[in-house]
Amino acid sequence: MAWRTARLLLLAGAAALASGSQGDREPVYRDCLLQCEERNCSGGALKHFRSHQPIYMSLAGWTCRDDCKYECMWVTVGLYLQEGHKVPQFHGKWPFSRFLCFQEPASAVASFLNGLASLVMLCRYRASVPASSPMYPTCVAFAWVSLNAWFWSTVFHTRDTDLTEVSASHSLLCLGQPRRSPGEVGQRRLFLLRTHSVSGSPEHLPYAGHFRSKLDYFCASTVILHSVYLCCVRTVGLQRPAVASAFRALLLLMLTAHVSYLSLVHFDYGYNLAANVAMGLVNAAWWLAWCLRNRRRLPHVRKCMVVVLLLQALSLLELLDFPPLFWVLDAHAIWHISTIPVHVLFFSFLEDDSLYLLKESEAKFKLA
Repeated sequence: MAWRTARLLLLAGAAALASGSQGDREPVYRDCLLQCEERNCSGGALKHFRSHQPIYMSLAGWTCRDDCKYECMWVTVGLYLQEGHKVPQFHGKWPFSRFLCFQEPASAVASFLNGLASLVMLCRYRASVPASSPMYPTCVAFAWVSLNAWFWSTVFHTRDTDLTEVSASHSLLCLGQPRRSPGEVGQRRLFLLRTHSVSGSPEHLPYAGHFRSKLDYFCASTVILHSVYLCCVRTVGLQRPAVASAFRALLLLMLTAHVSYLSLVHFDYGYNLAANVAMGLVNAAWWLAWCLRNRRRLPHVRKCMVVVLLLQALSLLELLDFPPLFWVLDAHAIWHISTIPVHVLFFSFLEDDSLYLLKESEAKFKLA
């Protein structure tokens, strides 16, 4: 099942409540960043930084400017907390405590574990289900698509760089165009931002984040569409292969047009969200309707029903947008952790269903 589908279903409502980043607009943050870069990121100081930077940090793409952003972020957070204000976001993200090269440690580890679960269940599926099963090729392809999506999710949460961005979570929750209103924090002037949600690209997000986010978004869209195709094959395609082939061509055309528009014309966050929500609703409704219709004849479809319902329930976590606990664990990380057993359960359903179809096809062959 498309693990990000359920999350996208509720983001449409959450976007209306979203606010833009306060932290990276603050003069305190900007002055700190400017001074840090002037002091550490040029000439001999830059050479010193590079010579003393751990190899795993440089391989992950952490630069001197990134280190300055990280340090100045915590300076700004400290001022907010000192004066009793709420923790601000920076560049569309909550402040996270970095661990080694991991920018969002909990989400990165959870994404990796989801990918590992996909790999383990793929190996189990291939070991227990013969290739002659009617659903075998489609299920294996879906597993590889899921693995690819979780790989890029892990990369994105490890390091938000030019090669990895458009966050499928907090970036979506920050589609705001900020308006400034001045306020006092002690003797320091901070700009506490009030925002309103708009469709389109938020100006406060750096382009570097955009490319990574696009990979994350595109992989999520691919998983959703492949789950729809998987459902089509299971419910219609086994009896009418021509219908499944035509539907597959349509989905590929839709995905190509979707990616081409967002990549070559305009990356519209509102459109991308609406498209994924629409396909996610189709996906969930189609699977659930088929499960309800066959729940008595096929007891194993109850696993699929539980997966669909759990994903809808777990998606409520995305509405609980709060600063990370211990600066590590936020609602998005909890969401990723929660999907691991759901992922295993869905592949268990695919395994049971594929074996049932194989047994059924063999029985028909003997009768013939």
